[in-house]
Amino acid sequence: MKHYLLTCLSLFASLAGHAQYSWMHGAEGEKLDLKDNISYMVETQASVSKDKTPLWLNANKYGLSSLEESNGYFRAAVIRPLQSDSARRWGIGYGLDMAAAYNYTSNIVVQQAFVEARWLHGVLTVGSKHYPMELKNNKLSSGSQTLGINARPVPQVRLALPDYWVLPFGNGMIRLKGHIAYGKMTDDNWQHSFTNRQSKYADGVLYHSKAGYIMIGNPDRFMPLSLELGLEMATQFGGTSHMFDAAGKETVVKNNGGLKGMLKALIPGGGDAPEMSTIYQNAEGNHLGSWVARLNYDADTWKFSFYADKYFEDHSFMFLIDYDGYGTGEEWNVKKKRKFILYDLTDWLLGVELNFKYNRWVRDIVVEYINTKYQSGPIYHDHTHNNQVHVGGNDNFYNHYIYTGWQHWGQAMGNPLYRSPIYNEDGRIIFSDNRFKAYHIGISGVPTERLGYRLLATYQDGYGTYEEPFTKKQTNVSVMAEAEYSFSKKWSVSAAYGMDFGKLLGDNAGFQLTIRKCGLLR
Repeated sequence: MKHYLLTCLSLFASLAGHAQYSWMHGAEGEKLDLKDNISYMVETQASVSKDKTPLWLNANKYGLSSLEESNGYFRAAVIRPLQSDSARRWGIGYGLDMAAAYNYTSNIVVQQAFVEARWLHGVLTVGSKHYPMELKNNKLSSGSQTLGINARPVPQVRLALPDYWVLPFGNGMIRLKGHIAYGKMTDDNWQHSFTNRQSKYADGVLYHSKAGYIMIGNPDRFMPLSLELGLEMATQFGGTSHMFDAAGKETVVKNNGGLKGMLKALIPGGGDAPEMSTIYQNAEGNHLGSWVARLNYDADTWKFSFYADKYFEDHSFMFLIDYDGYGTGEEWNVKKKRKFILYDLTDWLLGVELNFKYNRWVRDIVVEYINTKYQSGPIYHDHTHNNQVHVGGNDNFYNHYIYTGWQHWGQAMGNPLYRSPIYNEDGRIIFSDNRFKAYHIGISGVPTERLGYRLLATYQDGYGTYEEPFTKKQTNVSVMAEAEYSFSKKWSVSAAYGMDFGKLLGDNAGFQLTIRKCGLLR
């Protein structure tokens, strides 16, 4: 099973892990051959459920999933990973991953289509590609709050330092990695169909993300303790927004794209068109992000990690401070005093991960706690001529007043516990439950060389949003059990059973069967 997994992982996580290059040790490879080391995968999946597909049979699958009672797909992929050229100072990778689907948001899904080039440690990628979550277990975690794996990948141009690069000072103790990317959302037609053009939608929306991570520690030596810190940020900008009032009257707003929009996505500034007449403006576009951190202790037979994911949607909540020192009378909008608002240190995703390196039955355990109830507090008041007090609260996580929020093809692009718009039955692209508290656990193991399993369980209390709160707390329990068996010649079969209980997602139960064949073309 180990060799099978290594082959399959090369298809979907060619940038994951710490790359080791022969040229770093003075060894150059042979002449480049773009037809060498091409991996392939063919896969078919079928799901049958009572009511909707349960949460953990649908979520964190890079958007290749469906809520319909019966659904399925046939999928084929060919990928040449960059690691094929690890012996050279430069390398070329490419991939195409497509699916013919039944009862999905589209019948033909171009899941991945990309080309990429590496020079030394830097990588330039053009197209749609799966990017795994950083600082979290991609199989057992509930998901990242900003850059998750729940929605379809966005086609983009991405410049990255994908693996930790050792700085030339600090005795190997300081390492950096990160990326910057620009792209374009592809779900215009789905939005038209879902909303019937009767509620808010946005066409031609552009995408920007950037992230940077620092590691303090040296895993190349016997140094068990290391600390990873990072900042993840993303922006939706440009495009054309279509908004509707209570009477159904449409307002069309053309947002800044082009070079000006790209610059304001990179460095937030300005304000969106509908609020240009106001004094206090938010930055142009839909900006969001997370502070992330992970503390690791790596022993001989086990590894323990504690991590945090602190989400924010504006600069005040990003730094947990806002200004409130305005004058009075004619100086109502003049900063006069050193007075600030301090926000509570809350709205965390906190997790622990325990890895037993040589234990077959229980190999990995992940436990997470998520709280998003605070959102800077329930009150929002901009200072005015008559009332100079400024209270900056009432955030609305994953939602935005111009854009359709942090979603792509109806799925949250962050953590799936923010109930995705695809669940809505009123034709609105909105996150109707972004204030919640949840507890999550994931367990995996490999009892035999050919057999692996995964267990997920989540309890969640939902409170709606500040604008549209639930009349009373709604709960949900989601569980899933999955087993995978690998046969000879790199065939595998996985079977999963999942259930939801409660008012948040409904009472659902379903079974999912996946048959896969991986290998090398040459």
